[in-house]
Amino acid sequence: MNIQFSDLIANAPAAPGTYQMFASDGTLLYVGKAKNLANRLHQYTDISKLELHKQVMRKFVTRVTWEISRTEADALIREQELIKTLKPKYNIMMMDDKMYPMLALTAHEFPRLYKFRGKISQRRNVFGPYPSVTALNDTIKMIQKVCRLRTCTDTFMKNRSRPCLLYQIGRCSAPCCIPQPEYQQNVALARRILTGDTEPIINELSSDMKKYSENLDFENAATTRDKIIALTQTATRGKKITHEKNLDWDKNVSDLEKLVGVKIERVGVFDNSHLFGKNSVGAMICFGHAGFTKTDYRHFKLQNKSNAGNDIGMMAEFIERAVNNGPKLDLIIVDGGPAQWNIAHKTAPNIPIFGVTKGVVRNGDEHFILPDGSIYDKIPKDSPLFLMLRAVRDEAHRFVITYHRERRAKQMTVSVLDEIDGIGPTRKHALIKHFGSVRNIMDATLAQLEHVPTLGKSAAKKIYAHFHSELI
Repeated sequence: MNIQFSDLIANAPAAPGTYQMFASDGTLLYVGKAKNLANRLHQYTDISKLELHKQVMRKFVTRVTWEISRTEADALIREQELIKTLKPKYNIMMMDDKMYPMLALTAHEFPRLYKFRGKISQRRNVFGPYPSVTALNDTIKMIQKVCRLRTCTDTFMKNRSRPCLLYQIGRCSAPCCIPQPEYQQNVALARRILTGDTEPIINELSSDMKKYSENLDFENAATTRDKIIALTQTATRGKKITHEKNLDWDKNVSDLEKLVGVKIERVGVFDNSHLFGKNSVGAMICFGHAGFTKTDYRHFKLQNKSNAGNDIGMMAEFIERAVNNGPKLDLIIVDGGPAQWNIAHKTAPNIPIFGVTKGVVRNGDEHFILPDGSIYDKIPKDSPLFLMLRAVRDEAHRFVITYHRERRAKQMTVSVLDEIDGIGPTRKHALIKHFGSVRNIMDATLAQLEHVPTLGKSAAKKIYAHFHSELI
């Protein structure tokens, strides 16, 4: 019988999941994962467009099965489990080009942080895997900011006579040119971050931020605050694969329904952000039985300026606007204690309110306020429901902080660069992208400014003259 591959996948769903391909004798040939099973499997219909080893494998396929996952990350986890336990023939043959991105530290006097795909046994000091290259790159960027470890190759490092741009923007300590008495301490710090031991580090940074603010050094306070936020996200991301095994959204949301006594289709989670009353913003993220619903996410710029820096007043405004103009919410979750819960209840009396308090230690001491106002701390800290509630709280925090950072960067750019004639939005964007911050632009040499794409020598001279009060 001539079996058409298109018939084997005719009913494949347009959903994330894993797929398995079998030979006529029942041998498992291959396991894969997909964001969209229907689209991915359709790519196998034209053999001529496949890689050579997959062309060979496809000729033996007589049966295809699949499993639907909640998210693409869940599919990745399931794929790795199936490959590890079932050892499909063609996955083993293609193992070297089928691994997911990971991080490693080299065994060097000044260890290098780098990304790779390959067998874990090939490297020491390995961290991961990461569900995407984007997540991995974000982690590298955070380690650079906090620990200033090098990412360059040994050859590049040996041939440097002066620090590169990464040193200029504060993402490398330049061990190629500058004595490094603290480099090994920073390597140890990076390992702690990547394995999740972040609480003492965050406490130290919090102390530094307080000192900066007391000395009215707001820019360094903001930078340190961003490090704390990103550091928390990085540590969480390093453990994301493990945690996501427990995030069965449908079951967890069903458990949440039982806890709060409400049938849930959509939940809105709110958080605010500001820096000493400036750039006050808010955000709402949403989730339901299928996970996060990003099309329902909302950003808010504070309209009532009298509430700038007032977390309670800001929360009231953002919840009122979301309820009046956003999607229908069956439950509202607020990040905060009784004060936040009370204002949310007063603002939206017809919607149940659920509070997530930080407790003494973030990511470990959370407890909750139920819709009737009572404190509840009986959810086991390692339970799937607890992990889900922490995840949605952190997602709201990430979403609002990202927006706040964008607003602050835009304001800083406008307030400083708009004073220079001829520097429009395109050039401002190019400058920020190239140097990373306004302070680095102000400190740049003329030669460095001239290397910014699309800027040009004339504009570079104007910028340099503006910040250095010189006629060129």
